[in-house]
Amino acid sequence: MESVLSSSHAHRTPWTDFKQLGHASIRIETEDGSVIYIDPWTEVLDGEPGDGNVVFVTHDDFDHYDPNAIDAVAKPDATVAVYEAVDTADFSFEVVDLSYEGEATIDDIDVRSVPAYNDPDSDHVDDDGDPFHADGEVIGLLLTIEGTIVFFSSDTDFLPHHESIDAEVFIPPIGGHFTMDRHEAAEFARSVDPDLVLPVHYDTFDPIETDAAAFADELEDEGVRVELF
Repeated sequence: MESVLSSSHAHRTPWTDFKQLGHASIRIETEDGSVIYIDPWTEVLDGEPGDGNVVFVTHDDFDHYDPNAIDAVAKPDATVAVYEAVDTADFSFEVVDLSYEGEATIDDIDVRSVPAYNDPDSDHVDDDGDPFHADGEVIGLLLTIEGTIVFFSSDTDFLPHHESIDAEVFIPPIGGHFTMDRHEAAEFARSVDPDLVLPVHYDTFDPIETDAAAFADELEDEGVRVELF
């Protein structure tokens, strides 16, 4: 696990610790000690930390909605905020629903849900020609954490409505096949114009193997900081 410490823009980086846990799982710890997880997955966790104050879930794929992983990372009184399309009927925690499009405040974190999906006309479709992630199945998260905007796009292509998004920290998938590839993610990053890019969702399975170093080099040549896990 690689810890990404605050950059030289101290006023724009509220966390003391930011970890890419692997695949699409993220852990953020703020200066006041609050811990936030996004899409924790058992396969990339180191034990059962049980330190999470807030856990976000963006959709119901097994590598994003993993009840056992949430149990492992969450404190007993944690707030678990889940996209409302996910079936959490058998889940042990009380859940706060997140809408497909909308705004909410979760434990002092301003949250904007952003539609995420594969363009039906893209290459990210199954053998029947259906998108791996259809419109309505996934959300991205635009989070304002102690004044810093973090955008976790989740499993998606770069879509027209994304062009209005600005964030200091951008967390895109880059593996391709089920999501945008590294070239599309680089274009997306240029649009967001972040201080820091933390790519995820690559090299876990054969279909999403990619040249992450080339992605990082391409953006860093343009002055954008990239950290790989």
